[in-house]
Amino acid sequence: MLEKITGIEERYEEINRLLAEVGDDYQRAAELNKERIDLEPLYDKAREYRQSLKRLEDARSMLESEEDVEMRTLAEAEVAELEARIAKLEKGIKALLVPKDPRDDKNVIMEIRAGTGGDEAAIFAADLYRMYTRYGERQGWKVEVMSQSDIGIGGFKEIIFLVKGKGAYSKLKYESGVHRVQRVPVTEAQGRIHTSTATVAVLAEVEEVDIQIPESDLRVDVFRSSGAGGQNVQKNATAIRITHLPSGMVVACQDERSQLQNRLRAMSILRARIYEIEEEKRRAERVEARRSQVGSGERSEKIRTYNYPQSRITDHRIGLSMHNLASVMEGNIDEFIEELATSDEAERLASLGEDDDVE
Repeated sequence: MLEKITGIEERYEEINRLLAEVGDDYQRAAELNKERIDLEPLYDKAREYRQSLKRLEDARSMLESEEDVEMRTLAEAEVAELEARIAKLEKGIKALLVPKDPRDDKNVIMEIRAGTGGDEAAIFAADLYRMYTRYGERQGWKVEVMSQSDIGIGGFKEIIFLVKGKGAYSKLKYESGVHRVQRVPVTEAQGRIHTSTATVAVLAEVEEVDIQIPESDLRVDVFRSSGAGGQNVQKNATAIRITHLPSGMVVACQDERSQLQNRLRAMSILRARIYEIEEEKRRAERVEARRSQVGSGERSEKIRTYNYPQSRITDHRIGLSMHNLASVMEGNIDEFIEELATSDEAERLASLGEDDDVE
């Protein structure tokens, strides 16, 4: 532990020296200041940890040498207090030492697709979109639809949207997977409960500097946007379909009025998808026998069930069930996300192993 925090302390102090010498290089100053802000909580805990260890050493020394009963009692109480504080500090430092996902601060591209269940699955996909939109509003985020394919009765075969805001990926990344709904569909005349699904993919928005896609790997097709007729029909070819030749991945955008805007959006979605594939490969290489199910991003994984007859929502990864379905569908999903984040952190802390224990 001391070896780990020594490097952090030295880097923090080095940054302070560099900031004093940076001069008019504002970009460099901004980079250093960001790193300093990221390290500050760990640096402060490290200093408190060292001070507590020194105080504990002094208190134990007093306990060994002191003959006065009253002073020994005081020393014993201080030792017990400091041991508890040090244990708490060690836990906090370990949590801060867990590598942070570099995507946590990024905006999010969410893709919701109707799964099994026909029209009811498409309606459920629309319900999930509304739920995430409401949640985003409560977080102060901005939601922009990038592409959609609806079925005409209030449902979506597919909807892709951008969520812009601080920490969007850090919270929404746990939503990737298969969502299952159990309810009587509005299209069901017999009143029977059906089970339908929708898949949710959560992708971090990726800048061009994060991933390079050669133009030679792309085939770009331009076509006219489909519409409802009348003034909604585009006379010019503004819709874009981009095919990533190495993977066969296809992205189409037609909701914007200009060809350039549709191309920019299509490329944004394509970059995010390809980056996620590469990230999955890296995760697979690092995987061990003991792997967390929380936040794994497995799209085939059934993660949550929404049971309307019992007003129950169950997250299968952490075994959490709640009976406030109406509230959840209005975007009140904070409790699920907080529990998932806590479970994820506990798993990552456990993966640090016993080698981080203080000798």
